[in-house]
Amino acid sequence: MKKLLCMILVSLVATPMAFAQEYYIADKLYTYIHSGPSNQFRIIGSINAGDKVQLIASNKENGFSQIEDARGRKGWVESKFVTRQESMAVRLPKLEKELSEVKSLLANAQQSADSEKSGLLTSLDARNSQIAELEQNYSDISNQLNSSQSEVRELRAKLDTQKEDLLLRYFMYGGGVAGAGLIFGLLLPHLIPRRKKSPSGWN
Repeated sequence: MKKLLCMILVSLVATPMAFAQEYYIADKLYTYIHSGPSNQFRIIGSINAGDKVQLIASNKENGFSQIEDARGRKGWVESKFVTRQESMAVRLPKLEKELSEVKSLLANAQQSADSEKSGLLTSLDARNSQIAELEQNYSDISNQLNSSQSEVRELRAKLDTQKEDLLLRYFMYGGGVAGAGLIFGLLLPHLIPRRKKSPSGWN
């Protein structure tokens, strides 16, 4: 009879829930389940940290909450050990999955960055090669131009020399002809014998 009165009192004091909600037993805890809302009630079992439970009612005066575990056991545990936050046993796989996804994204981003970097380096090498080729072509053209200019100067010098030689030859030839004519003109009278005049005056 006394036990029945206690249960009625508990039911009046307890705040019933409109419907059972999912809660978790706080981590780093191994606690006992009592048959009533205090440590004075007998222990009907134990529950591990992180186990998912259904919250049925809460007794704010005693600080106990009525729960139902996954095995269908109903009992009371201290309210401070009941939390809405998922246990590490539930959160850890999710965190590991999120971490794996983040690592995968980072790896893809790194791969994309490496690919872009490789492409840029390849493009840069190609540009450097083109620049080197253009510089070499410019150097070759400059050398050819200098060589051509040197050949032109040499040809002009030879032409000028040939002109001078030709003028000198013409001068020497003309002088030789003139000298030969002069000498021939001087010698010609001596070469032609003179006719003797007859006493009668006739040839």
